[in-house]
Amino acid sequence: MIKKSTFLLIITFLLAVYYLVLGVYFNKLGYYNAEALFYIEKSKIVFEGLGNRLKVMGLTAPIIPFYSTFLFTFINYLLAPVIASAIGTAILFYLIAATLLKDVKDNFYLALLLIFFVFHPGMLYAATAGKSLYLVLAFFYMFFLNILKFYRSNTTYHVSLASICLVTLTFCDYRFIWLTLFFIPLILSITLKSLNLSEKESIFRLFLSFNSPSLRRKLISKTFALYIIIFILPIASIVCYKLLNLTHANDLNYFIESPYATWNVLADKINFDEVTNSTTYKMPDSAVLLSLKMIMYAPLILLALYMYRQNTYQVLTLLTPFAFIEFLRLKYDKIYIAHEFYLIFIILALLCIIFKLESYKNKKTLRILMGIGMAIQIFTGYYFLNRSPISDEQKFMIMLRKPVENHDQDESKDIADYINALPDNSLIMADDAIAYPVAAFVDNIQKLVMPYQDKFLTAIETPRGYVSYILVASPSNRVKGYTQLNNTYFNFMRTNDSGMLVQKVYETPDWELYRIK
Repeated sequence: MIKKSTFLLIITFLLAVYYLVLGVYFNKLGYYNAEALFYIEKSKIVFEGLGNRLKVMGLTAPIIPFYSTFLFTFINYLLAPVIASAIGTAILFYLIAATLLKDVKDNFYLALLLIFFVFHPGMLYAATAGKSLYLVLAFFYMFFLNILKFYRSNTTYHVSLASICLVTLTFCDYRFIWLTLFFIPLILSITLKSLNLSEKESIFRLFLSFNSPSLRRKLISKTFALYIIIFILPIASIVCYKLLNLTHANDLNYFIESPYATWNVLADKINFDEVTNSTTYKMPDSAVLLSLKMIMYAPLILLALYMYRQNTYQVLTLLTPFAFIEFLRLKYDKIYIAHEFYLIFIILALLCIIFKLESYKNKKTLRILMGIGMAIQIFTGYYFLNRSPISDEQKFMIMLRKPVENHDQDESKDIADYINALPDNSLIMADDAIAYPVAAFVDNIQKLVMPYQDKFLTAIETPRGYVSYILVASPSNRVKGYTQLNNTYFNFMRTNDSGMLVQKVYETPDWELYRIK
């Protein structure tokens, strides 16, 4: 018989091949999302661009998903994000399955886990779209895995690992830094549990601790030590990264606010504007409704809460992401909750259930509940993703339901094909704040003069002598307001250089390419 470890590696390899086939197939049909195109364009700049590329290499965010695409750019720039997400999601399966096989001997649960990764639309989205979801889910899983291991062993080694995972998670999606706020009551609960008291109820343990000088000192010392171990590394990392942004971009928040540094600044704004301006306007979820949606999406979280009902600090651990999501809803009130924040509840539920499976007495009932819960989760996955207000998620579901040719990026490809046909010595001025999809399809990135280059500021003031073509956003382009290179640019140029003449050589509904005579 094949050893379990070898068998698991074979399954993981086959799952990676399955994801790769789907991802490449969707890619060949023309499906791309904004995040993948952004990474493709920035990767081309780093490896093939001219000029100061250090700022692009160090300040493009989220930085870890960006770097993960580097490993596969030698195969194909356009496929690199897809390959990274396919392999990364398969590794996520391996991490969860390895934890499962270590604690549980029943292969029924391994089969359920495999069914989840093969058929759940959220996991297919993470594996085939070229987005950074796979990294967010993997490090979220590792963070909570080490927290639960700490509960078992009470050794700070696991807390240190959890802190490292939180740092990595933050550099996969900056919004997870706010997760630290909601671990404050949890750490207090953990510290209370570690005190040697006969009283079992947390509230009475807290009362006894504060009324005894020695216990109070011990409680404060332990709580402060845990805060330092968990939080100091993530906070220090973010502070250092912000100082790096201040040094190289003169802006502490450049990596989260500049369209040159991150893809989601414009994507979130455009998506919100589209939804609010449409005839079927969808209000952002209210406080209670959002938490209920998360439970409906991941019903296994209820089973996990029931299994840990007698452990206060573990119940608080399960409730922490709910408070985190509610906070995001308030802080980012003009951004709809992305699908990755739905998926984290399934990942957390699976992890907690795995830790409790062997100690659960009624095995038969648990198998039935897990089977029903997994079936409901796959159904709700399709239901919620199909009704997502986020355009990228809607486009993926259209592709998943009926794989046909996607024409969303045809305009970008048309402009890029025209640029590719120009002589090699042609220089085209383009603003990749909005034109990164075009740049992603340009074969020779050195033809483009873009803002990362020092000469761009001079070229935009006096194009003659620096570039021979200018790529301009047309009046119908929905993002024309986020760049200087729009239909009002030539009015500005006439005041600077009245002798400059331009000729329109190619246009699409969203783009116009002008040649300088």
